[in-house]
Amino acid sequence: MEKKNIDWGNLGFAYMETDKRYVSYYKDGTWDEGALISDATVTMSECACVLQYAQTCFEGLKAYTTEDGHIVTFRPDLNAERLESSAKRLEMPVFPKDRFIDAVAQVVAANEAYVPPYGSGATLYLRPYMYGKNAVIGVKPADEFEFRIFCTPVGPYFKGGVRPLTLCVSDFDRAAPCGTGHIKGGLNYAMSLHAGVTAHAAGYDENMFLDPKTRTKVEETGGANFLFVTKDNKVVTPKSNSILPSITRRSLVYVAKEYLGLEVEEREVFFDEVKDFAECGLCGTAAVISPVGKIVDHGKEICMPSGMTEMGPVTKKLYETLTGIQMGRIEAPEGWIKVIK
Repeated sequence: MEKKNIDWGNLGFAYMETDKRYVSYYKDGTWDEGALISDATVTMSECACVLQYAQTCFEGLKAYTTEDGHIVTFRPDLNAERLESSAKRLEMPVFPKDRFIDAVAQVVAANEAYVPPYGSGATLYLRPYMYGKNAVIGVKPADEFEFRIFCTPVGPYFKGGVRPLTLCVSDFDRAAPCGTGHIKGGLNYAMSLHAGVTAHAAGYDENMFLDPKTRTKVEETGGANFLFVTKDNKVVTPKSNSILPSITRRSLVYVAKEYLGLEVEEREVFFDEVKDFAECGLCGTAAVISPVGKIVDHGKEICMPSGMTEMGPVTKKLYETLTGIQMGRIEAPEGWIKVIK
């Protein structure tokens, strides 16, 4: 298929409407067959549950062109499982895992002309999401739901190369103890918006959120999980019931153990420990790993030994190995890569 006339090398991380998207409706206790449609417009009641009470959850994953020319997605089964967890917590019907994976494949195949070529640094970003659609004025779950997937070509998260980030320790809580921090619900991201704008206005790239109960342990940034490296090259990731289980972070943990032979600890990480780590990174779909160079705690600076110019050596090796797996340069573990075409 002939590609769209797009300047692949200069794409930003922004929405571009593509030709097809997938939609399935839930009513009277069952999902319909679902279909690809051309209309990018969503129509709903002014009293739709999603508009009144934020009953919505979503996922994010990418499709890539690999070195050998195949179009693939990365571990969509885990996105399906995480959406299931989110839906259950928000009293929404589960969209079946096999149908989720099939819908992802349909959307990618139908928008093949928008999948960036190998080597461009760009990818096709997919956004599956679900929301309560019918009118609800009392505080209760919706009865009717819509599951959709759209896609959009996006450029590399870092334009012009990787730049270590400067974070600030936030005065805000990202999630409540025993709340919804472990799911990918839209409400969590709405909660983080003011904290994010406040941090950016003060000159910081992102927030470091601490645990909401004791404010002594590292949680996440609101959009990514943390990954630390000790001075003896041990990989450490925070563990908490209010952290979103990042698929990228879980993949990096496997890569660290099985590909690089590194020791890995998934445990509670106290903020007092951060000053003793050699490297720090943020794990997420958009950038895979974003290196962190400095963390500021109310004026007190913690400067990572890896510096403010490039990734630390262990973080870089993790990044190169996982992106090599995604792009087909390195053999993937069984089941990680779903070939679309």
